[in-house]
Amino acid sequence: MTATDSRIYVDGHLAASPPDLPSAADELARSGGVAWIGLTDPGEAELETAAGRFGLHELAVEDAHKGHQRAKLERYGDTVFVVIRPAWYDDRAERVDIGEVHLFVGREFVITVRHGDRQDLSAARDALEADPQFLGTGPEAMLTAFLDVIVDGYAPVVAGLVNDVDEVEDSLFGAGNTDPALSKRIYKLLSQVIALQRAVAPLPDMVRGLLRGAGRYGTGDEVQNRLRNVLDHTIRVAERVDGIRSVLENALTVHSTLVTTEQNEAMRRMSSASLAQGEASRQLAQETIEQGEQVKKISSWAAILFTPTLVAGVYGMNFDHMPELHWTWGYPFAVALMVAFGFGLWRVFKWRRWL
Repeated sequence: MTATDSRIYVDGHLAASPPDLPSAADELARSGGVAWIGLTDPGEAELETAAGRFGLHELAVEDAHKGHQRAKLERYGDTVFVVIRPAWYDDRAERVDIGEVHLFVGREFVITVRHGDRQDLSAARDALEADPQFLGTGPEAMLTAFLDVIVDGYAPVVAGLVNDVDEVEDSLFGAGNTDPALSKRIYKLLSQVIALQRAVAPLPDMVRGLLRGAGRYGTGDEVQNRLRNVLDHTIRVAERVDGIRSVLENALTVHSTLVTTEQNEAMRRMSSASLAQGEASRQLAQETIEQGEQVKKISSWAAILFTPTLVAGVYGMNFDHMPELHWTWGYPFAVALMVAFGFGLWRVFKWRRWL
């Protein structure tokens, strides 16, 4: 449902507060003053009514209805269409919320279109009503006041981001600087800063455009002076936002370098440990091989010495009936047999490289 807050000012003083858009248009025609009409969540029908009563361009009305516009300033004849993106910062969530306000500024009226209740423009209205002399200069004074309030609203957002960037720098050069969560935080902050930069970056050119057209459209000197003040603020905010983005981009690069360095150091330590383990394994294998060679030699000599023992054991058995027991060549034969067996085994083991 559309909420309408309309006020008619004559010579800088509040003259009437019409309840709806048609009444505001009628009262404006009778009084000859200046109207400030605030529309909250207007539908297509309400915007068409505003377009018909105040001569708004259909393309600007379409943009105001669809929303999601970039910050911009466009002129359609005697009407200026302005899109401003106010911002708020949730420090706990480290999130920048970007709003959107549309303004139609004519010779006798300012119509603001906003979606949601957060884009509160009452501060600008109160500041205007407290300065009737400035308000009496016309719709340009209202636009200037809106710009001033919204640009000043960027200050706490920038301050919150600067505080978070300081925390990131402390973490970056302190303990735990290779924590993956830090990289995630930097990237998240950077995305929020980029969103703010998109809202802030067009503002200096927008204000310069208003100043360039001041002479052509008869803008008063006081309005021009305040526009220059707003321009200084917008340039300062834009520069600070650019600086924050540069710091975060550098922080992301430094953190990536630190993580890479830590990973390389960990790989180096793992490689050193693997080499040491490999050397130990090589030495163990070498010792095992040497032990195997020793076992081969011992087994070979044991086998060689076993054959004479076997022959001697056979001939040492005390049986009356044994072949060659009373043979004259029995002893030389037994010794020759022992030597032959031993030599034969020695040759076999030598051929197999066990000896």
